Amino acid sequence: MTDPVNPMPPDLVSLLLDTDTLDGFLQALADSALRLAPTADGCGITLEREHHPLTVVSAGTSAPPLDEAQYAQDDGPCLQSLRTGKEVSVTDMRAEVRWNGYPAFAADSGTLSSLSLPVAPRSHTAGALNLYSPKQDGFAGADLGGLRTLAAQATGAIALAQRLSDVQVFADDLQAAIRSRTVIDQAAGIVMAQRRCSAEEALGTLRAASQHRNIKLRDLCAQLVEGIAGATPSDGAGLRPRR
Repeated sequence: MTDPVNPMPPDLVSLLLDTDTLDGFLQALADSALRLAPTADGCGITLEREHHPLTVVSAGTSAPPLDEAQYAQDDGPCLQSLRTGKEVSVTDMRAEVRWNGYPAFAADSGTLSSLSLPVAPRSHTAGALNLYSPKQDGFAGADLGGLRTLAAQATGAIALAQRLSDVQVFADDLQAAIRSRTVIDQAAGIVMAQRRCSAEEALGTLRAASQHRNIKLRDLCAQLVEGIAGATPSDGAGLRPRR
């Protein structure tokens, strides 16, 4: 049975089954992080995209303005955790001397302590899971083991999403290559029929024409096929001679 005071971190498989997007999964993690840190009133997950940090999801109320204040000055505990891959803890913003004016802004906003845990460290999608509390040393009683597990689960989910994205890019590139090869083969068939030559000789003729006209081989072949078929080739469908 789960302890209502210190709930166990959620099971990764269960969360993946309950959500169908990466953002949904990260939102569930942020909600869970708040439950593991009873004094926290805000949690945000920051990811760096194209060298710019962004709060992709948040739970509670305090995280978005505090995150944005750090992004604006390009410094703060959440960015330090993101960039170093290390946990960053602030026990009392009023006594904090790091990060220029950010601690004073946080204290004036009602946040006295924070905890940032690295997500996907040392990758091009590095980030941080950031918790904020209105209490001094607000994470002394938090389930740090559970929070670290959540950060690790976020890291795994992001790595999986990146791998799936890479697979999709590869599949798209492969389909484009197949379409290009189909058009070239169609054009070679036309040249073979017109000149009664071999496939190798037809490809040689097409390559020579491509170089002479300073046009890509695929584009040259597409023009030739379109001129014969009366339609732009796009999916490798069979040719229909113009009537």
